[in-house]
Amino acid sequence: MKNDAIGKPLGTDLDQLRALTDEDIVLDEDSPYDPNDPFAVEAFWANAIVTSGGGVATTLATLHRARGPGRKPRKQALTVRYSPEVIAYFKGTGQGWQTRMDEALKEWIAQRLR
Repeated sequence: MKNDAIGKPLGTDLDQLRALTDEDIVLDEDSPYDPNDPFAVEAFWANAIVTSGGGVATTLATLHRARGPGRKPRKQALTVRYSPEVIAYFKGTGQGWQTRMDEALKEWIAQRLR
């Protein structure tokens, strides 16, 4: 299976997708998305990330969060111990829970500095 720019499996053969013609693509009649509905189209594109072109490789490279040459990591790796309740709460918020925990700690520090 192929991997994207950040090492996650794509689960799709991109060469097969690129070879499809418009006639090969079957629209799902049960889909709530209607390409003829301007509100649906606007909602669909509201969260789009626009790239300068170049296909899938360029888009994946744009989405990849590389530090760039000569740049140091913005965060430090550290081993800490938290109570099970704290871990359960933050993990329960879904993907990105460590970032939310970091933001909560920064907010706590900001309040203490006032």
